[in-house]
Amino acid sequence: MARILVADDDPLSIKLLNFRLRSVGHEVIFAVNGGEALEIATREKPDLVLLDIMMPVMNGFQVLRKLKSQEETKNIPVLILTSKVQEKDVVFGLEAGAEDYLTKPFSFAELNARVNRVLASCS
Repeated sequence: MARILVADDDPLSIKLLNFRLRSVGHEVIFAVNGGEALEIATREKPDLVLLDIMMPVMNGFQVLRKLKSQEETKNIPVLILTSKVQEKDVVFGLEAGAEDYLTKPFSFAELNARVNRVLASCS
């Protein structure tokens, strides 16, 4: 399946996403802050980034803008997965280059469907 970078500072979210994504065959790598997410994405070139917005060092919007501005990472698809539910945040994330935006709490069936759609459309 796909190699997915999960960028989230919440240990429970990381544990849940690791378990669920691996259960459907994905390889999962992690970052616990925005700076680490940018570094890992640049070095590892994952097939998809699941990006939280509220993280230390760099927030998810800063990471997204940097990923989309660098030649080596601009084509890595990003799915924002966050508890920020305000319309302005959704619009900002999509306009900044995210392929999709999903709010927490989420159902794994919906997340899996969105991950599969993004991966299929970007391959």
